[in-house]
Amino acid sequence: MTRKAKSPFDPTAFLSKADGGRSISTYQEGQAIFSQGDAADAIFYTLDGKVKVTVLSKQGKEAVVAILGPDSFFGEGCLTGQPARMATATAMTECTIMCVEKQAMLRVLRDEPKFSEVFIAHILERTSRVEADLVDQRFNSSEKRLARALLLLANFGKEGGPEPIVPKISQETLAEMIGTTRSRVNHFMNKFRKLGLIHYNGELEVHSSLLNVILRDGPHIRRRDGLETSGPE
Repeated sequence: MTRKAKSPFDPTAFLSKADGGRSISTYQEGQAIFSQGDAADAIFYTLDGKVKVTVLSKQGKEAVVAILGPDSFFGEGCLTGQPARMATATAMTECTIMCVEKQAMLRVLRDEPKFSEVFIAHILERTSRVEADLVDQRFNSSEKRLARALLLLANFGKEGGPEPIVPKISQETLAEMIGTTRSRVNHFMNKFRKLGLIHYNGELEVHSSLLNVILRDGPHIRRRDGLETSGPE
């Protein structure tokens, strides 16, 4: 009797079917997926919707560290031995989320090279984004940081060009993302709108011309002679 050949592993199918340490849940807007301090015992994958990742300091100050859309992993710190969550993940829209238990995740990473490639690509992209965020925070003005955040939220650089930002992002959230005040965000948003770089029509539309704000005047860096161009505001 001929043994039936094993079907090739499909990472997409693995991340869309609840089975073997994997479960799928729906979260409503504003609902916590996990909270800072919770036990870190699983990794999550966004099938649909948007998720906000925030960190709360001991002084009670909150910072937005990431806005994640579909096909995004988060909570991967558990794979490095992190015992508790270092951040809070909250649904910004109605979300469908895959939860993969830590041991199930470690098993598939070990046994399935195709899945490992997908996950490593995600980690490398996330690391690159974090490095870019740090450079942006250190060297660019709050105006440029806001412009970059809006372009990223609108998926600038991906196929199809900028898209309307969904869900609607509050100015408070934008301020937390770029490390400034709501009044500064309001000032620059009005400026961008008057210049035709963004548009309000029930939802926020970002035009690719907003990129000119980032490119204007070149990078803000410290020169070798010790002089410094304008730094972050």
